[in-house]
Amino acid sequence: MTQARFTTEGGAALVLTGEGPRPASVELVGRRARVSASVSGRGKTWKAAIPLRAERWGGPELPLPSGTYDLRVTAADGADDGATAEPPARVPLAQLGTLRAVLDGWTVVIGPPMDPAYDSGEGQDALERRYAHRPAGLENAVFFESFYGRNASCNPLAIDRELARRAPGVTRYWSVVDLSVAVPEGAVPIVEGSPEWWRARGAARLLVVNDWLRRRFARRRGQVVLQTWHGTPLKRLALHRPGFDPRRMAAVVRESRRWDVLLAHNPYAARILSKAYAFLTRPVWVEGYPRNDVLVTGDGGATRAALGVGADERVLLYAPTWRDDRVEMVDFIDPAALAAETGAVVLVRGHSRTLQPGRDAEGARVIDVTGFPDTSLLLLAADALITDYSSVMFDFSVTGKPMYFLVPDMEHYRGELRGFYFDLAAHAPGPVVRTQDELVAALGGDTSAYAERYARWREKFNARDDGRAAERVVARILDQGFVDPR
Repeated sequence: MTQARFTTEGGAALVLTGEGPRPASVELVGRRARVSASVSGRGKTWKAAIPLRAERWGGPELPLPSGTYDLRVTAADGADDGATAEPPARVPLAQLGTLRAVLDGWTVVIGPPMDPAYDSGEGQDALERRYAHRPAGLENAVFFESFYGRNASCNPLAIDRELARRAPGVTRYWSVVDLSVAVPEGAVPIVEGSPEWWRARGAARLLVVNDWLRRRFARRRGQVVLQTWHGTPLKRLALHRPGFDPRRMAAVVRESRRWDVLLAHNPYAARILSKAYAFLTRPVWVEGYPRNDVLVTGDGGATRAALGVGADERVLLYAPTWRDDRVEMVDFIDPAALAAETGAVVLVRGHSRTLQPGRDAEGARVIDVTGFPDTSLLLLAADALITDYSSVMFDFSVTGKPMYFLVPDMEHYRGELRGFYFDLAAHAPGPVVRTQDELVAALGGDTSAYAERYARWREKFNARDDGRAAERVVARILDQGFVDPR
């Protein structure tokens, strides 16, 4: 019989005990993470301690990401013991400091360390009333959020690093969905929806975000919101999306009124974003993208080493955008077949919106890097990019390395889902293909015919990507007194 209990001895762990020969292995397997237990026992009873922490990509050891995990017990004879053994008894919600977990049979559900009293609509309403409108003064701090707290990356990360260098006395809070998200050195992680999250968002003098502000944000007197956004747009955004939807239009205008400054990658993006978000009378900073500084000044060797990729191996990065009509990443390529046909290592990078719903791709010479914390470092490590309509194309072109556009659903995407601001096929700085066979042929071919297009593309979209964008943005933040550097 298998029993279970929670313990915090030596750190958060799930401990299973059972009778009979000890299992060959005990694992906790989730969509984006898996951990193995340390199993002990001498034949009559056994114990398996499953760590509820893990490290990936050479980063720090952190609590497991929130989600549902399968508890897999493999018997000594290789059989799945879960198919025959009595399932562990249900263990009620346990607060383990850095996460919450509940065991129910062969399933473990892990969540952020939120006090259950606040993990409800009523609890969040109470916190909003307590912190969002309190008449207290502002703190000399910055509240950072990237992709709704799913990671600490993009333009906010680059601004954080430069601000830490220029103004080390400023407190830096990072909004995170849970404590599996690594934050920059010296920063303070705050779990979304927690009392400290509400307090920090309402008290920080400056907010630096790259997407919409949520949860009924109301800017207090003296607060400044810097919206960095997260890409030069090819696909239509906000007010420009197909179809007339009064509620969407009202939401867009309400959201943009929360921003004080908008950061744009280039003059083209400045024109599109200011119109798409009705941001027509407030400042737009056209300074290049801070997240792209590393593409000019950095080296991809450390990232390759963290991924286990050799310095001389060819690396293809497949990074499609998300789709409005599906929650998981598109499956237009077979990454294992692509790796076999090209001899390359294939990195699979789903959009941030597909991080939680999807599962890691698997296969020989395939590495799913959807959970890797920083896309810019992946661009630096890759030898070529395969994408579709993702704005990552405007970042990768900083490197001058080859790009390939796999677009089997172009008519559907252009005509029904989103629409484009310009004709991608006419201006793409690399081959536009419809099938994996065409992609493989293009990857083995010569791209010199696209050199002139590529040069025009970089002139239009990357003129300010000189490796110093973060310096310029932080200089403006400090010059305008958004925070006190002392």
